[in-house]
Amino acid sequence: MTKTTIRQAVIADCPRMLELIKELAIYEKAPDEVTVSLSEFQDAGFGTHPVWGAFVAEIDGEIVGISLYYTRYSTWKGRRLYLEDLIVTESMRGLGIGKLLFDKTLDYGKQCGFHGMVWQVLDWNEPAIKFYERYKANFDAEWINVSITY
Repeated sequence: MTKTTIRQAVIADCPRMLELIKELAIYEKAPDEVTVSLSEFQDAGFGTHPVWGAFVAEIDGEIVGISLYYTRYSTWKGRRLYLEDLIVTESMRGLGIGKLLFDKTLDYGKQCGFHGMVWQVLDWNEPAIKFYERYKANFDAEWINVSITY
């Protein structure tokens, strides 16, 4: 396999990033839940007031994975990085690409002075759970996810 390059995402990466997000939605059995448009996605990451950042994993010029994050604020802990998505395209899973992306994201949070990183994982996603267990991540079964859609 050719060398994997991890780099900061740029606006030109957004179409491929959105493809990977849709691939994740299919994997998570929610293919119709991705409703964000490409233009909204681009504006949210690269517009006047960006709310997310991302790293991409490239092999031979093709994006095969992403780590998308944003700042979360905890009144108890301060600024923390929130990992929204860690995605590696299905054909490239198990090759260490997720580890490269995750490590880059962890390093970014530390360099920015964040007090930690938080994220969610589906309770049935055993491969992801095992991956995070290798990092000695804390799993919290006490909190319930809550949301409102407008």
